[in-house]
Amino acid sequence: MDTKELLKKVRKIEIKTRRLSDHVFGGEYHSTFKGRGMTFSEVRQYQFGDDVRSIDWNVTARYNEPFVKVFEEERELTLMLMVDVSGSELFGTDTQFKNEIITEIAATLAFSAMQNNDKTGLILFSDQVELFIPPKKGKSHVLRIIRELIEFQPQSKKTDIAEALRFLSNVMKKKAIVFVLSDFITENYSETLRIAAKKHDVTGIRVYDRREETMPNLGMVQMEDEETGELMLVNTSSKGVRNNYYSFYRERVDEFNEAFMKSGAGVLSCRVDESYVKKLLGYFKRR
Repeated sequence: MDTKELLKKVRKIEIKTRRLSDHVFGGEYHSTFKGRGMTFSEVRQYQFGDDVRSIDWNVTARYNEPFVKVFEEERELTLMLMVDVSGSELFGTDTQFKNEIITEIAATLAFSAMQNNDKTGLILFSDQVELFIPPKKGKSHVLRIIRELIEFQPQSKKTDIAEALRFLSNVMKKKAIVFVLSDFITENYSETLRIAAKKHDVTGIRVYDRREETMPNLGMVQMEDEETGELMLVNTSSKGVRNNYYSFYRERVDEFNEAFMKSGAGVLSCRVDESYVKKLLGYFKRR
């Protein structure tokens, strides 16, 4: 992709997602995530009606009259976008590929954070961490994130969400708002998710295509695994083959829902031919 075409794509996504974040998501994002932490502000003299649990006993003993600790909401938050760039994201049977919808959702969240004067960071992952952009503020930083989401070429096509979550836990020492965007057609990440969710406010956004849910009856078909490149001849007219595929797919979906819910994290599923705007708004309001 040449520079002119890339800038055109960035601008197109900026116009669409900036409008959404300004008019729809900005307030919802702020009201959902504001005040997630409390920081110490000052010590002042006790006043009638103050909670006795806030009394600072050391200062009270020193001055022989009651003083209380005052805390205030942490206004500055950090948003971390964890985006799956493995081969299975390059799939779509309707108007857009999964990775295109993921890019739009990530951009909308990033602009919402920018509007709230929060930092935004990015982790692109396959079965390894492909790119890490540390959290920063500002429009130019958000536009850099969008450029990477559009043009980045990963070294691997495979997926390992657990590896990405381990990296997150190592690099992010303070609590962050974390969105993991993937199709979650993978396994064995529930334990690392549980550890990450203890420290961070984590939400998993599963982006999928309706044609992935069931295998159509098309007879003998040569198929390629997007993540391994393996070619195989599949008898799609076999009911047993179709049932096995459906069982495999449902196991991945069930693992996604169960792993995130058990860890106390949020869950959201968006189909590529549905409005992610309604899905995100509904999720924010439930929060």
